[in-house]
Amino acid sequence: MGEENGTTEYLLEFFRALADDKRLQIAGLLARQDCSVEELATILDLSSADVSRHLRKLQRAGLVRVQATPQGHIYSLQLESLHAKSQQILSRAASQETAGELDVDAYDRKVLRDFMEGDRLKRIPSQWKKREAILRYLAEQFEWDRRYTEKEVNEILSRTHEDFASLRRYLVDSLRLARDHEIYWRVDEE
Repeated sequence: MGEENGTTEYLLEFFRALADDKRLQIAGLLARQDCSVEELATILDLSSADVSRHLRKLQRAGLVRVQATPQGHIYSLQLESLHAKSQQILSRAASQETAGELDVDAYDRKVLRDFMEGDRLKRIPSQWKKREAILRYLAEQFEWDRRYTEKEVNEILSRTHEDFASLRRYLVDSLRLARDHEIYWRVDEE
């Protein structure tokens, strides 16, 4: 849990740093050239204190580096850091970590409660998202690494709903079942 909170905090800090139009303008200016606080303040028509405050937020997020020179402090955009952070943020693993402890199956359970009565489907949902939840449930009725005849598929699906032909077609169309010459098998959703 601690690692998930760390990832979430990291993402929040990154997005907060860029969630201000003035900080975005500062980052854009620093992408062109290194600048001092005074230069940035003049260009943006802000006080030096406001620019310094924005720069501190960008520094905490690792997007800006400061270098002391005889002429004063010069700020530069950390392009490598920005690219690395963007790649990390946009990675699938990081996106999944931020979901953390969320109940991703809650929607499917709600749809099943609404459309199922015991083991029977009251009606096939017309809305695509709801039908997808039903199809995920139906796909679970089939074993991995097993081939089914069309008759076996029809028997399994008819336990759930009388329109087994539509359900069979939806399972094939949604790539949950594959078919070749009236032989069916379960397909990995990935």
